[in-house]
Amino acid sequence: MGKFRIERDSMGELKVPAEALYGAQTQRAVDNFPISGLTMPREFIRALGLIKSAAAQANADLGHLRKGAAKAIRKAAERVARGEFDAQFPIDVFQTGSGTSSNMNANEVIAHLCAQAGSKVHPNDDVNNGQSSNDVIPTAIQLSAALAVSERLLPALAHLKKAIDARARELKRVAKTGRTHLMDAMPVTFGQELGGWSAQVRSNIERLSDALKRLRRLPQGGTAVGTGINADAELGPRICAELTKMTGVRFDAADNYFEGISSQDAAVELSGQLKTLACSLMKIANDLRWMNSGPLAGLGEIELPALQPGSSIMPGKVNPVIPEAMAMVCAQVIGNDTTITIAGQSGNFQLNVMLPVVALNLLQSIELLANASRLLADKSIAGFKVRTDKIREALDRNPILVTALNSVIGYDRGAATAKQAYREGRPILDVARETTGLSQAELKALLDPLALTQGGIHGGSAGG
Repeated sequence: MGKFRIERDSMGELKVPAEALYGAQTQRAVDNFPISGLTMPREFIRALGLIKSAAAQANADLGHLRKGAAKAIRKAAERVARGEFDAQFPIDVFQTGSGTSSNMNANEVIAHLCAQAGSKVHPNDDVNNGQSSNDVIPTAIQLSAALAVSERLLPALAHLKKAIDARARELKRVAKTGRTHLMDAMPVTFGQELGGWSAQVRSNIERLSDALKRLRRLPQGGTAVGTGINADAELGPRICAELTKMTGVRFDAADNYFEGISSQDAAVELSGQLKTLACSLMKIANDLRWMNSGPLAGLGEIELPALQPGSSIMPGKVNPVIPEAMAMVCAQVIGNDTTITIAGQSGNFQLNVMLPVVALNLLQSIELLANASRLLADKSIAGFKVRTDKIREALDRNPILVTALNSVIGYDRGAATAKQAYREGRPILDVARETTGLSQAELKALLDPLALTQGGIHGGSAGG
């Protein structure tokens, strides 16, 4: 018995590790769910600590908790929020669908910390005063995700956009072969191509910011089923005011507690926006991979920074490892969204019963996207070199430039000219001089790749 102590709950006695700060209800969950070895994310535990601290202050202000007890709970809960006791949260993610075990885990740890500090509080009556797992856990999901997006993901995306914009300005007059269907098309500039990426990132920032408006409406105060039983009617708004003060992010009480407890619509919406971001970032990552391909037998337009040897058997090979990592992140996020979508459908009557897995996948997606976005900015986009020789060679031999002559020679003569250039493997300017009757100077002006990136009509009055 030296390594254990006896704890009691409403179901009886139970052995708990002697040094554990949690109690019987946490231990029961540890015993009941030896499933994955995955525990609740750090951001989620932080959110639990913040909620318990805010609730203690709100209850004290409303006269429902002794000020000394509230002070002790706040001090202990804020230590939990800071991450001092993450090892005391051992419950598997795949637990009871309401997350009750994790809520009681927090209540028990905080109560034990208070006892160590000389203040006796009850995990249910005091730490959980005016609360239910059914409003605490959905609130913790929304609170943790809102903070992770605000503090980590949005700044990472702003950093990525800044890196893209800097390279776009630098390369705004460097023309290259455009591609549609992966086939040669009319020219664009690097600045235009990267500007498209920047616009994608900007749109994703706007989408995420809009989703946050609904994510920040917290269901705390609805307690067991949304009616607010056993809680002061002012508790929810007061907790939100405290959380706003503690985090610097604005939180409000939900207009309808039943929505926030019975559904996970706000989390599903956010996950959908994260999936959209993943699609955008995978497109950017794959563009970089294609542009970097080669260096001899591929497009070879750019040279990404060499970060590590690329092969255990082929000496000298270097691979686009950061875009590849980003693509895997995006695949994971898209898969996480499917899990969250299924979990979001699992609200029956007054409660969703897949809350822990929503928390795991939502927070993982945010973390992965934030980390990978910074790496893509700093280790790929900021440092790639443009291979102007390869780009110029491809432009000179691109028969599609003949499109600029449509208004001068017509589509049919243009098509014949392009096909002849393809067939003979000759620069389009040389072939066009033979087939159009235009002078070298006229053709150079009409087929100038940089000028063609500006759109408009680059010819005379001939129909076509």
